[in-house]
Parts: sequence; C-alpha cells; structure tokens
Amino acid sequence: MNRPNVNIILRHWKPDDLDNLVKFANNKKIADKLTDAFPHPYSRGNGISYINTFKDDNPARVFAIEVNGIACGSIGIYLQNDIHRKNAEIGYWLGEEYWGKGIITEAITRMIEHGFKSFDVNRIYARPFSTNPASARALEKAGMKLEARLEKSLFKNGQFLDELIYSILKTE
Repeated sequence: MNRPNVNIILRHWKPDDLDNLVKFANNKKIADKLTDAFPHPYSRGNGISYINTFKDDNPARVFAIEVNGIACGSIGIYLQNDIHRKNAEIGYWLGEEYWGKGIITEAITRMIEHGFKSFDVNRIYARPFSTNPASARALEKAGMKLEARLEKSLFKNGQFLDELIYSILKTE
C-alpha cells in the first residue's frame, strides 16, 4: 500500500478538538454514509458528548484522526458481545476535504493492528453502504475482503440500500 504523504496520528479525542470535530462532522455527505445514530446537523452538544464518551477509554476504542495537526475525522473499534464476542466492528468518517488522499486507508490499517493487539478478537469487520464505493476500496486496500452483500437490508434517507460486509481475520 502506498502511504499518504501527510502526517497522520490516531489519538484520543481532546476537549480542544471540539471546534474541528463540529466543523468536519457537520456535513450531510458524511451523515448520509453513516447510520442514523450519527446526527445531522452535528452540534457542539453532539461533539461534547462524543468526546466525553471516549476520551478516557483504556485501551482506546475511538480515536481522532489527526492530519498535519488537525483533528479531521474519527475511527473506532466496537467490541461485540454474546456469541459475537470475538468480533469487533470498525466505523469511521473523515472530513470531506481530506477524501481521496489515502488517509482513511491508513487509519483503517492502523486500527486493524490496534484492534488485534489490544482486544481479544479474532475477526474485525466493517459494514459500508453499497452507495459508498470509496469506503469499500479503502477497506480492500487495508487488506479486508468482501464477505457478503445484503440486498436492500438498510433504509436510509427514504430508500433501501445494500449493505456490504468486509472483514479480516487475525490470522490473515
């Protein structure tokens, strides 16, 4: 994989990141590619709640994606439970002005490494919408493979969408 020509750091969210979090997250193009739990418009209150939810996790589960000193996106690993307890889901978003530069692929690659090293999981997966081919490509470039396409399983913005499931096993 070609590494992006920018300085990328994954780190805890800090209260000082609030303005950038709201600036980049308050984008309908981003909200349209995520579950309805991701609010639009994205308010300062949403940002404060988000930062406070994850800032003290140890080991960290959710990181700010910092590019050249600016927190411009987020990536997290979400542990599953019960019979799925050896699985974790990756979720992410990135500020629109940073799209297409290889940044999210790099962040996914680092999160996969962090996930397998820090948590007792055997499989990490992601579930992009079929209407987001850039996300699917980033997952593939990070070494994940397409496991399934669930037809018309999602309902977003008044329309049915296919859900893609990408995964990688610890042994891969």
